[in-house]
Amino acid sequence: MADKVSLGVFPVYDIVFRIGTKGVNSAEEDMAPVADMESFELSVEGNVEEWTPMTTAGWARALMTGKKASISLKGKRSVGDKGNDYVYNTTWKDGLDCSTKADISFPDGSKLEYNCVLDVKTLGGDSTNVAPLEFDMNVDGKPEYTPAPTAPTE
Repeated sequence: MADKVSLGVFPVYDIVFRIGTKGVNSAEEDMAPVADMESFELSVEGNVEEWTPMTTAGWARALMTGKKASISLKGKRSVGDKGNDYVYNTTWKDGLDCSTKADISFPDGSKLEYNCVLDVKTLGGDSTNVAPLEFDMNVDGKPEYTPAPTAPTE
């Protein structure tokens, strides 16, 4: 990622994903990128409650009452990479052993930090393929979003 805040469009490869390699107790030094990820999808789903009171002449009201988020990553299995190995090893675990911390740093300087549950989805493939590693990070609770710093005005 660049040393300064990026303005305008940016390539997806400038987004940095890190995973806590010591579970939910991970400290900053335990955070590691997951090597060889090729694509990601951040999904946010809102819970909207709607009602139609007598005083709105048939027009509905609405209120966002909750949200959930997940991040899906697809890439290759990279044996020996701290982040990739950690994610892979949760394949065979359950319960709180699949919970960890994660963060995403965006090129504009904003950051999303969250606890999540790792859900490994795909391993294997054809004999001539490079082994895949595909997983979801289901956000557990409210994430902490830090907006990008404001660009200086000239």
